[in-house]
Amino acid sequence: MQIDRRAFLAQGFATSVLLGFPGLLHAQMTLGQMTLDVVSDGHLVLPGSFAFNDMPKDELMPILERMNQPFDQLTPPCNLSLLRGNGRVVLFDAGSGTEFMPTAGKSLAALEALGVSPDDITDLIFTHGHPDHLWGVLDDFGDPLFTNATHYMGQAEWDYWTDPNTVSTIGNARQAFAVGAERRLQVIAEQTTFFSDAEEILPGVGARITPGHTPGHMSFEVRDGNSAVMIVGDSIGNDHIALARPDWLSPADQDPILGAQTRVGLINDLVAAQMPIVGFHLGQGGLGRIEKTDDGFSFRTEV
Repeated sequence: MQIDRRAFLAQGFATSVLLGFPGLLHAQMTLGQMTLDVVSDGHLVLPGSFAFNDMPKDELMPILERMNQPFDQLTPPCNLSLLRGNGRVVLFDAGSGTEFMPTAGKSLAALEALGVSPDDITDLIFTHGHPDHLWGVLDDFGDPLFTNATHYMGQAEWDYWTDPNTVSTIGNARQAFAVGAERRLQVIAEQTTFFSDAEEILPGVGARITPGHTPGHMSFEVRDGNSAVMIVGDSIGNDHIALARPDWLSPADQDPILGAQTRVGLINDLVAAQMPIVGFHLGQGGLGRIEKTDDGFSFRTEV
């Protein structure tokens, strides 16, 4: 599939400034009869070592300086995708909820600005089981928040987080991730449907396995006719070093070698198809396209 610049603009892309909800709604596009809104769940605050540890500093620093990215701290946005149309209200990832970081867990206000309540969500699709994607699935009382939604998670991802051995093998830094995921998945088990790579989960929503960040991480191609967008989750984890040097190993990935292989292959496919993406932690609204540069890739929004 080829989507040129003119066709991309015609799909109805708009920034949050145009929408009138700065800080809550990042961007919007139309796909045939469907509308995709990118809404904010706030942002994370992380040490630079989370993304940059063991990278060659002499090559890394000029890239970060050029992109105004500090070395010692990361404040990545958290971008949820809301798809509406064809009788469905589909949310991709649940956000952080109130128990992960005080700067995150803000998506309910963004949904409310669109006139959407948790009860309106018909389908909730997870890219993976990390806290900023999963922990918002429960309310403050520990009950399911999206009571009318069918929940969807890749079978491999579900199996990993519900495996009792994961907490002892994931490493000390991520043990709380494993405990938190297992507890939440137990609560939503009866609402959850499983899928595998290349399955059409819902009409127009197809799964693509993008492992490495977590063992069963999934991305999703959303398509209506000739319009399409790829929701990439954390398979492309930022809009600076992950694009400038996608082949570098990232400590943010649970399997850095597999994560780099996945990232390189996915980026090359997206560039060849000229397909728009939504990145969970990409800046500039999270919605745009990846372009080839002289020495790597870059993320560009279109207005």
